[in-house]
Amino acid sequence: MKRNLFVTAIICTLFLGSCTIVRQGEVGVKRSFGKIKQEPLMEGVRAFNPFITTIIKLPTRTMNMEIRLPLPSKEGLTVQSDVSILYRLEGSYAPQIVEKLGRSYEQVVILPVFRSAVADISSQYFAKDMHTGQRSGIEKAIKELMMVQLKERGFVIESVLLKSIVLPAGLTKAIEDKLEAEQDAQRMQFVLDKERQEAKRRTIEAEGVRDAQKIIAEGLTPLLIRFKTIEAFNKLSTSPNAKVIITNGDQPLMMNADQMKP
Repeated sequence: MKRNLFVTAIICTLFLGSCTIVRQGEVGVKRSFGKIKQEPLMEGVRAFNPFITTIIKLPTRTMNMEIRLPLPSKEGLTVQSDVSILYRLEGSYAPQIVEKLGRSYEQVVILPVFRSAVADISSQYFAKDMHTGQRSGIEKAIKELMMVQLKERGFVIESVLLKSIVLPAGLTKAIEDKLEAEQDAQRMQFVLDKERQEAKRRTIEAEGVRDAQKIIAEGLTPLLIRFKTIEAFNKLSTSPNAKVIITNGDQPLMMNADQMKP
């Protein structure tokens, strides 16, 4: 009886140990007698003989590989940077990757390809370019160059991100001084533009006053002046206040009666 229980326990152990689960975001590779099966194992429960077969699982989800390294610049300076490489493995290439590269494919192929690509691309740019809007162009160029070498091996490079760019101290100071000078120049240009606009406004205003005065002067004919004088006499004659009007017949000179008292 005990012997049967022992045999049953061994059989159950072997049965349970001969199954594995390939989860989402993974791909399985079967190796039997040291040979790799060229058909990848997709998601699901997989049975195998643990004595002769091994199931190797590789991730197919997006992976983040972070590296800190110096980047050479066009002028021969060294720029320190933290870099993130976002990549994923194509499931259909998993058997070839295990067979030719092993499970340490990051150190075997991805990292060397990245170091070569980043050296080729960064050496085409000045150090200050890595700290400005051209950084995205550098990242794109590195990614494309890596894809040329890794696509046929079964890897997809999704992004290369340059982070924490640290420029040499002297260059950082020079860039800051340049930016400050550019800001001062922009402020001065703003002041000059404002003054020009104000001067233009004053010129237009003065021209308007001049034109108005010219129109009035041209319209003041002798007949119009005499007509206005008559209108003034009429208005004075209807006023209830006592006034003394002295005139030569052309222009009235009015004085209040109170002003004439001693």
